[in-house]
Amino acid sequence: MTPAARISAAIEVLADIEARRRPAADALKDWGLSHRFAGSKDRAAIASLVYDGLRRRASASWIMGEATPRAVMLGTLRTLRGLAPDAIAALCSGERFAPEPLSDAERERLAAGSLEGAPAHVAGDFPDWVEPSLARLLGDDLVPEMQAMAARAPLDIRVNTLKAGREEAHHALVHLDMVETPLSPLGLRVPPGPDGRGPALQAEPEFVKGWVEIQDEGSQLAALLAGVEPHEQVVDLCAGGGGKTLALAAMMDNGGQIYATDNDARRLAPIHDRLQRAGIRNVQVRTPRGRADDPVDDLDGRMGCVFVDAPCTGSGTWRRNPDTKWRVRPNSLESRLKEQATVLDRAARLVRPGGRVVYVTCSLFPEENDDALMAFLERRGGFSVVPPADLAARGPADLAARVVLTARGLQMTPLRTGTDGFFVSVLRRD
Repeated sequence: MTPAARISAAIEVLADIEARRRPAADALKDWGLSHRFAGSKDRAAIASLVYDGLRRRASASWIMGEATPRAVMLGTLRTLRGLAPDAIAALCSGERFAPEPLSDAERERLAAGSLEGAPAHVAGDFPDWVEPSLARLLGDDLVPEMQAMAARAPLDIRVNTLKAGREEAHHALVHLDMVETPLSPLGLRVPPGPDGRGPALQAEPEFVKGWVEIQDEGSQLAALLAGVEPHEQVVDLCAGGGGKTLALAAMMDNGGQIYATDNDARRLAPIHDRLQRAGIRNVQVRTPRGRADDPVDDLDGRMGCVFVDAPCTGSGTWRRNPDTKWRVRPNSLESRLKEQATVLDRAARLVRPGGRVVYVTCSLFPEENDDALMAFLERRGGFSVVPPADLAARGPADLAARVVLTARGLQMTPLRTGTDGFFVSVLRRD
């Protein structure tokens, strides 16, 4: 496919997403199934265009003066892709599978359009209804913070210290032009390329051998701040596919015991192969056998650390999943808050006196972070918050200066830490 044909395809996929209000991944999959002539490189390029358009949907529409899928794509080519108006016009020739030629109005908008005078939710590319929540956290930095959230994310990996050191893994993967992550001592990073695509890491021998795992630096830091030690008994209560379970197990050097569980058995499915590949032997996976089953009910009051990677809106991952920011609704937030209350109460029953609950979200919304913890502390006695400054001091040397220290935890953001938007807090049981 030509570059122009890929742009036409991206506009078609954006139109499908808008009309059917469904995840971008589903729309892209269906497009690929109905256009089997498109090769893997074509599909990857189209996906990159679609996700870029979703990242900049509001600002691109503002620049172009309308919010059609075509306008979004044209505005994105100008802003995020950095193409000059003449270059965009050359792609929109109307020939064969190319988009229709630019109108005079489109040419004018591409040449002179700007974000001057745009409201915060347009300049920062986020839904207008979440502005009060984000402003509580980000204050005067709201727009630059959210512009960083609307940029492309790098590919971060965590080196599995059970099998290799960071220097050794870096040397083995030198052909990928990786750099060491600035905060996590275990991370390597591939910056996003000009077209937004990253390398196929899963095909690398070092990935197959379990030397490395894909994991955002912020997620790596969240695991490090848990401070688990080789002798401890730990529950990963919302383990999902096991990313943080693997990180915790490596920190414990295969010592102690981690019980990995999740209330959705389907989310746990990938963890078994990942544990085997990583060479991890101190994790016991406990899969629920039904909605009412509690597979860790025999562990109440015995755990030194209960790690809660809480269900949340995922607003901190909008760099990687830009379609989700346009699909989140107020009722979605309300549902997540109920789930967070349930999982915190469950964690409280598991932890022993003197133990701790590590509460993590990938959210920027205070309602899911400080407010959720305040509500927990009000309904349950016997827990206290580890001061956020003390928690940050447990991390890398300059972490405290880069994160947002909130009332009950610390918040990472793409602008400040170069990571996804992770929140971390530690509650200690008296």
